[in-house]
Amino acid sequence: MTFARFLPFAAVAAAVLAPATASAQGATEGAALFRQQCQMCHVSAKGARPTLAPNLFGVAGRKAASSDFANYSPALKASGLVWSKASLDRFLAAPGKLVPGTRMVIAIPDAKRRAAVVAYLQGLK
Repeated sequence: MTFARFLPFAAVAAAVLAPATASAQGATEGAALFRQQCQMCHVSAKGARPTLAPNLFGVAGRKAASSDFANYSPALKASGLVWSKASLDRFLAAPGKLVPGTRMVIAIPDAKRRAAVVAYLQGLK
């Protein structure tokens, strides 16, 4: 097979694999950002004991304020949120705007950085 005949296959493979690669890169960047911005309060390992804020392991798909963390705000308990990609993104953009009265005060205003942290959180399973 000549190189020219191989190009269409290479283009299809790149198109199929690019989203997975971008997602993996986002999660890797998100892990670093999590360590820099979130780990001062949150833990993210299975079975890790939370201290200042809830353990975020398995947060994707979980109802807000439903882990064994004892110090959730009444506002977050009453929010009815389920942690999807979209709700995590909105919450991390402006926690107090989405859930007035939440104890979460750290926001990630940059959309790319926030997307990376959300990708990381969604991979914690």
